[in-house]
This record gives sequence, structure tokens and C-alpha cells, in this order.
Amino acid sequence: MMGQLAIGIDGGGTNCRAAVIDQTGQILGTGKAGAANILSDLENSLINIVESARQALATAGFDPELARQLPAVIGTAGANVGNYGKRVEGALPFASSRVVTDATIALQGALGDADGIIGAFGTGSVYNARRDGKIWGIGGWGFVIGDQASGARLGRDLLERAVLAFDRVTAASPLTDAVMAEYGNDPERVVEFAHASKPKDFARYSPIVFEYAAMNDVVALDIVKTAAKAITESLDALLWPECPSICLLGGLAQAYRPWLDTRHKTLLAEPRGDVLRGAIDLAVKLLRDGEGNRA
Repeated sequence: MMGQLAIGIDGGGTNCRAAVIDQTGQILGTGKAGAANILSDLENSLINIVESARQALATAGFDPELARQLPAVIGTAGANVGNYGKRVEGALPFASSRVVTDATIALQGALGDADGIIGAFGTGSVYNARRDGKIWGIGGWGFVIGDQASGARLGRDLLERAVLAFDRVTAASPLTDAVMAEYGNDPERVVEFAHASKPKDFARYSPIVFEYAAMNDVVALDIVKTAAKAITESLDALLWPECPSICLLGGLAQAYRPWLDTRHKTLLAEPRGDVLRGAIDLAVKLLRDGEGNRA
């Protein structure tokens, strides 16, 4: 007979990861499903959140239907906008659901209960800080008007620059030429892609932006330097004189390290865990508060 169980879920913009854990925080099984961007696709986000949990239970050797009897903590971008977080909580089939922002689980995963600052850069981007137990954050507003330095924003900016270069408004580069060639040098196809795509589709271009920046491609360098400037400004908005550390998380964290301002590099520390670890930690707290169930 197993002890109390709970589920921690990282609802990312590219994929959704889940872990079923016991009261000690030990991971018994993990699962993965598609994107969970509740702002751009709420219906499929709900499907993927549940599917990742069911897979985690199956991996742990449990009946996936057990998900309905367990509490879950879900961290996802958009939970801080309007009533989206509450809508997700009300729509999920778990015994109880606590929906928090992706920044919340990123902070917990990287720092535990310690003070410091985190910046998370994946499909989206967000920042959070804890000082003397007080938590506050910035960003996470979606790539249409925010998410600077995110994978989605890098991809969007690249496509914009490629079309501008095609129209001879700005100078072309090997990178913009490569992008336009992908679309048969037809800007209408680029526009069709942009209107039909979701953040994760734009984000797939982020690796080649850094690849070409390393080759001193002028457009790639400008895009990365603009993103790095946004990171500097955001970290400065959170920084205080005695801040002990800054942790970078997400798929683009390593790529941005060389581009950081020197002041911030000196404070860089390795995160104690990733974003999913943060969701797991909060799920453990649910169990300790008596919200767990038994299997």
C-alpha cells in the first residue's frame, strides 16, 4: 500500500511535464504531453495537462484514472492574467487543483525557500524574486506584447526581420536569406505561417538565431543583443544591493549566459532544480497540509 500521493505539473509553452510524487517528494513516475499555453489555446492545454498526469501515473505503475483522486499543483504561463487560473482550476478533473504561474514554480524549483532572483527563458519568458519571504515578479505577458528574450519572441523577431529584408527596408543577411528560402522567397507564405502559428511554432527558430549569432551574422547579433538588453533591464528592475543570487532556467538559459551584463554574471548561481521540481515541491506542501489521497 503506497502512502500519500500528489501530482506536480509544469505546463510549458512547448510541452507539459508531470510527476507523481509521494509525501517525501520522491518522484514515482513522470509523463509528458503537448503544450499548455492557457492564453493561446485553453482547450488543448487542459487536455495536455491531464494527459501528462495520466502518463506519470501509468509510468509509476498506477491506474491513470487515479488522477481524479489526487491533488495537483499546476504551474503555467497566463495564470496571472484575468480569471484564467481559476478557470483552469475549475475545469481540471483532479481531486483538487492549485494553479499558479510558471514564475512561481520556476522560483521554487531554482531557489527552494531562499532569497534571490530567477529568469526563465523557454517558449515564453518570466522573472520572479524573493526577498525576506516576499515574492514579486515581472513579465510573462505573452509574446504578442511581452515575453522579451523568449524563444517565441526570438522567432517572431526573426521572421519580421526576414520580411523587412525581403522588402529591402533593412539589410539582408545569411540568416534572413535562409529563412526566406525556407518559404520559397514568398513573404505571403511567411505571413500565412505567422497568422496560423502558436508561440511554440515561432520558438523553433530560436536555436538558429544563436547559431548565426555565433557566426557574427548581423541580423542574428542584433536580435540577440536586443533580447540581452531586455534581460538586463528586467533583472535590474528586480535587483537589490544584497541580492544573493540570480538563477537562469529554461531551454535558452545557457544560450544567454555569455550575453549577460557583467554585473549579473557575478551573481549567477546554479539552480537547485528545474521548473518541474518547483511544481513538485509545492505538491509536497499540499500533502503536508493534508490534501493528499492514498493509493
